[in-house]
Amino acid sequence: MTETVKRRYNAARRQAQARQNHQRVIDAAARLFADRGYTATALTEVAAEAEVAVQTLYAAFGTKANLLKHAIDVALAGDHLPVPMMERDFAQQMIAEPDPRQELAIYAAHVRQVAERAGGLLLAAWTASASDPAVKELTTELDAQRMRGMTAAASDIAFKATRAGCLADGITQDDIRDALWAFNSPQLYGLLLNDLGWTPDRFQYWLARSWTRLLLDPR
Repeated sequence: MTETVKRRYNAARRQAQARQNHQRVIDAAARLFADRGYTATALTEVAAEAEVAVQTLYAAFGTKANLLKHAIDVALAGDHLPVPMMERDFAQQMIAEPDPRQELAIYAAHVRQVAERAGGLLLAAWTASASDPAVKELTTELDAQRMRGMTAAASDIAFKATRAGCLADGITQDDIRDALWAFNSPQLYGLLLNDLGWTPDRFQYWLARSWTRLLLDPR
């Protein structure tokens, strides 16, 4: 009986250690890819930063592009928990908010938070996608995921704005989707914050104000 309990304890401890290693590798990759660029960062450097053997890294992720994908997934979500995006707090707040103006403000705050966490990493991925087919495949899928999210958000905002009678003249659901899509791109975030020196607070305020003025009638 004692031996069985010991084996279970050892197995649980090994699983916990494996999870910790997995998370450390992802966090190290996110830092290095964002700071140095994807192409310029070797997996041996990621392993050293995470303090794991490079064999451990390969066993867990297989390829550099797959590691990049995991790093982006965690950066977008904000944690390592396997919770679908639509079940997270910001999405539930948007769905529950009846005022489309406040819904756009909630979304602007979320975009700002994601940009702060993941902006550098996403820009590194898009830069590398020009010369790396595996990364290009990843960024294409990320764009498709973002478009699906924008389509769902636009449908909800259009419905609420129409019901409240505050949808701007001539604005369609597709217009809302496209405005959300363009304004929350990592490329625009990079231009405004990295090139022009905007602060995250200014970026968030500008997003909410721009979306509201473009898509909704003034009160």
